[in-house]
Amino acid sequence: MYAMRAAIMGAGLSGLCCAYILEKYGYHFDIYENRSCAEDRFADCEMIMELLNQPVRDIFSFLAREYGLYLKAANVINKIVIKSQKETAEIPAFAGYITVRGNYEDSLEKQLASNIKRKIYYGSEKTLEELKKYYDYVVLASGDGSYTENVRKYTTHIPLNIRGATIEGDFDPHTVIVWLNNNFAPQGYSYLIPFNQQEANIAIIYPDYEHNKKYYIDRLWDNLLNSLNFRFHTINNFLITDYKVGIADKLRADNILFAGNCYCSGIPFLGFGQVSAILSGIYAGLDICEKTRYESRMRKLKNSYYYSLSLKREMEKMNNKQFDKIVKLLRSPLGRTMFHSKGLSLLKYAAAVSSILTRHDSPPSH
Repeated sequence: MYAMRAAIMGAGLSGLCCAYILEKYGYHFDIYENRSCAEDRFADCEMIMELLNQPVRDIFSFLAREYGLYLKAANVINKIVIKSQKETAEIPAFAGYITVRGNYEDSLEKQLASNIKRKIYYGSEKTLEELKKYYDYVVLASGDGSYTENVRKYTTHIPLNIRGATIEGDFDPHTVIVWLNNNFAPQGYSYLIPFNQQEANIAIIYPDYEHNKKYYIDRLWDNLLNSLNFRFHTINNFLITDYKVGIADKLRADNILFAGNCYCSGIPFLGFGQVSAILSGIYAGLDICEKTRYESRMRKLKNSYYYSLSLKREMEKMNNKQFDKIVKLLRSPLGRTMFHSKGLSLLKYAAAVSSILTRHDSPPSH
């Protein structure tokens, strides 16, 4: 009897989650990765914010309960500090989790790879065309929408520049800082997320639009670092240019399923797309095993992407005075209520509120 076979192209979050599901249901598959190991990328911290991930609540409990997949966060976020040019809001509430990515102890990639018994073919030079001919299904999970562009229409909504570093200092491992300040990241944002009490990841992220090319990224970076009111030491730096935030027009083409960034990259606002990557990999695997329909399970993730894109578009219109208004609002009882409400679709309603604040106002000033 013929056994159907699948290939997974990419051993990142979505590829490894897909592999976990296929292995769980006894499906024959191979997984190919062109890097030397699953965690072969720079180490950084990212956030999973509960209010920004509407499809599920508490992703770690959800994965354990629904699929027997046990992953752990680096820390719980108990406070978010949001800073604009002149205002500061401190939100003392459970907001989600800090996760570690890449070449670092207990990174999500390392945890997931340890759950896969099947051999991962590292250093692979297999092409999508080769895999498509040999396997019944191919899950494209390479982490790069450029691969998708070769077989489907892929719309890049935001090209991003990202400059960051790991720094040493004294940090509260449960507190995250976010800056909404065009002097640091024009039309973008900056953040500091701790690995632990001694190390943190700090970064600026902003759109690489044509009108933003007049800004020197090193100067923006210096503006952020010079604003810090604590002692720190830089361990290493990283720079990513023209990172595509976008979405494919379809979830599949022939026998290819698009997962992770190859379908829909990180949500455009506070662009950490870990939940989308994890769930898309799981849902792709379930579809191949004929346990669910990929398109129906991905609908909520697609909606979250477009809600967050709407919010990001409104935020891009804001100047620093408008950011001050936003942060001041977040300091109010109404603003604090948003972070405590379990039934509020923050992405949907925050976009509407931001639209009101930017209506009839002038373009961003830096």
